[in-house]
Amino acid sequence: MTQTLQRPPNTAEPMLAGEKSRTETFLVKLFAVVPLLALAAAVPFAWGWGLGWTDVALAIGFYFLTGLGVTIGFHRYFTHGAFKANRGLRIALAATGSMAMQGPVIGWVADHRRHHAFADREGDPHSPWRYGTSAAALAKGFWHAHMGWLFDREKTNAQRFAPDLLADRDIARIDRWFPALTVVTLLAPAVLGGLVTMSWWGALTAFFWASLVRVAVLHHVTWSVNSLCHMIGDRPYAARDKSANFWPLAIASMGESWHNSHHADPTGARHGVRRGQLDMSARLIWLFEKVGWATEVRWPKPERLARKLNPGYSAAPRGFGKAERGLLTETPDRSRS
Repeated sequence: MTQTLQRPPNTAEPMLAGEKSRTETFLVKLFAVVPLLALAAAVPFAWGWGLGWTDVALAIGFYFLTGLGVTIGFHRYFTHGAFKANRGLRIALAATGSMAMQGPVIGWVADHRRHHAFADREGDPHSPWRYGTSAAALAKGFWHAHMGWLFDREKTNAQRFAPDLLADRDIARIDRWFPALTVVTLLAPAVLGGLVTMSWWGALTAFFWASLVRVAVLHHVTWSVNSLCHMIGDRPYAARDKSANFWPLAIASMGESWHNSHHADPTGARHGVRRGQLDMSARLIWLFEKVGWATEVRWPKPERLARKLNPGYSAAPRGFGKAERGLLTETPDRSRS
């Protein structure tokens, strides 16, 4: 069975691979701006008409389908190797993550591995701290981390940061299929909406809500992990950067906003490691493990987290739950670590 594994960046290769082409730059702007305009139009569009339960169901369904493709697939699996996946799951995660319209899988992973290699330092593609700590600098940094970095012409070198994915024929093929998967993610809700309502109007409203608005909301939730989760929130664990846990985004980000916990233990399959920290991505990985699709899952270890605990925080992560759900069962004792 072919297996994609995380490999350390090849430091012999340059960090950047030139600049994005004008076509690539145009498409990035198109995919970022058009859904945003749809989101801005959503409130007046929906005022009293143009939104039904079919639209809501399709929007929620495609939001979590594609979002989990990013959180479980692009991030925890392809970027960090938090578990091993069989070929079917690996392909499915690459395809559904691509349908989030956040870029092809190899480029996404290369950017994110570069982010971890240089988090909040020179070389990080989207740190909000790159311009300084004054109010004006942080405002500029927030824009850059949230969205502005996407418009930069520099291109992360995949040969250095994602050689394993370039060598994987299945993933390289899905990477090339990104334009086709973009068409699928935009048109599938419209087709389903039209079939359910048996009307062109149902297809149009489904396209607006479950395609354009859904993509825009997921974009901004993901980008908020880059921006907000490196600026504000709770920092119970020591990390080399300013990553923080931001609880208001826990559900919408499918567990990704427990960002300080993630940066403290990057290869961990679960980011929400304290009681009450919802992490549906981790729960789904646990289900994949139970049915045998995922193996060698890297669940968090109490002794590792205890060693990284910042002063002023309780050594006990407020109860962990059951080990078979990828949680910890005992209170870490710092005196033994």
